[in-house]
Amino acid sequence: MKGGGKLALCVAIAFLGSAGAYAEQQKVGAPPEASNMRLVGTNDLQARSAYQPTIHHQGDRWIAYIGHHGGTDEIPDPVNPMSGKPEPNGTSIVDVTDPAHPQYLRHIPGQEGKYESGGAQMVRVCDGKDLPKGDRSAVYMLRTFGSEAHEIWNVADPANPALIARIGGLKDTHKSWWECDTGIAFLVSGAPDWRTRRMTQVYDLSDPAHPVKIRDFGLPGQEPGSTGAVPTELHGPISTDSSGNRVYFGYGTNKGGFLQIVDREKLLNGPKQPIAENLRDPEISRMPLSALNGAHTAFPMPGMPIAEFSHDKDGKTRDIVMIVDEAILNECGEARQMVWFADVTTETRPMMISSYTVPEASGSFCERGGRFGSHSSSESMAPVYYKKIAFIAFFNAGVRALDIRDPYHPREVGYFIPSITPATDKRCVTIEGKDRCKVAIQTNNVETDERGYIYAVDRANTGLHILELTGEARAVAGLP
Repeated sequence: MKGGGKLALCVAIAFLGSAGAYAEQQKVGAPPEASNMRLVGTNDLQARSAYQPTIHHQGDRWIAYIGHHGGTDEIPDPVNPMSGKPEPNGTSIVDVTDPAHPQYLRHIPGQEGKYESGGAQMVRVCDGKDLPKGDRSAVYMLRTFGSEAHEIWNVADPANPALIARIGGLKDTHKSWWECDTGIAFLVSGAPDWRTRRMTQVYDLSDPAHPVKIRDFGLPGQEPGSTGAVPTELHGPISTDSSGNRVYFGYGTNKGGFLQIVDREKLLNGPKQPIAENLRDPEISRMPLSALNGAHTAFPMPGMPIAEFSHDKDGKTRDIVMIVDEAILNECGEARQMVWFADVTTETRPMMISSYTVPEASGSFCERGGRFGSHSSSESMAPVYYKKIAFIAFFNAGVRALDIRDPYHPREVGYFIPSITPATDKRCVTIEGKDRCKVAIQTNNVETDERGYIYAVDRANTGLHILELTGEARAVAGLP
């Protein structure tokens, strides 16, 4: 072949390659991409960047409480159509009793700020009748207020919430956990005198109107007065309550992470002065991840029966922790962040047994724009899905449904990638000093309710997507 022919062929190949990548870009008006999952209903959440959804059964209603990141450079304070006024992103309250027609009830403004610096990202909800000292007529919402405080609201009337308590004076907050049966809360905080951005403040919120601090907790080297290198910061804890007597802490985000297993009783009742010896005392074990991965979510699943081991003398059931990393850089600008499964049956010797990721080539996800990789999992322990199906938020790859009945061999049984809308915000990377921006869905967090509906929220302002399983995935869950 002559030189001109070779050049023409190379140009043609380059064109086809770029056309293939372009074909994968999402377009407004295009249908969602799905397998064994379907869209039931949506709400635009006033085009606010969304983080944590919590779905709560209140009387004969189902209410979604959704935390938000801060605003954007272009729109720092979106207009609330209900008031006609600009408001800093905070907490959306949505009636999802009829999932096909969710009704937006109220927006509670959060901290002024943009992106990670404002809003009210995290939210948990407990009924007063379940808390040992709560008002039986109340429903309590625990939320963050940007980086500076934790707040408790009475949302018994979700359209008219009332602030009842505040824990302030912090330098950061994030992904907390609240035990509704005991009132114990593990608050991810930034205590001003600690050497790390995020650690744990343990509170007794059994009477939410009167918070009682139990202790500060973190890793040796993070505490006030310590010296040397500062260990990786906390991302979030999940407790198995007094019955399980364990708290599972995930540290790191997209690198240098690890799982920490803690004796809950020792954490609550052991020596509380924040010195290295006391911080080590409740720790049972610590399992490092690769230097390339972090731990956003550490979700415990104790006592899982493993069918393959059913005829073995020992080890028929295993204690499993699902660990989810968080991708933080656009267009695959980091190591792949994934889902990992650890066998912690022998707690002092936890071991990684399997992993899962979305195959990049299945959607040319590194070319689509925005983040690609895992972020978080559903955290409900309701029987409908617990230990059967896990739902993973995978940013531009949408929601992924995993059959986890055999955690040694997790397998994908469904997915849903929502459509973008005119409200979907761009995501940019800098190439040779110039921004290159693309618009893609950024499914950020996901949760389920006891009815079996799945709630996915979008980081790029596309709103709430309410989903249900179909086909094989529905059969795996045992749903009719």
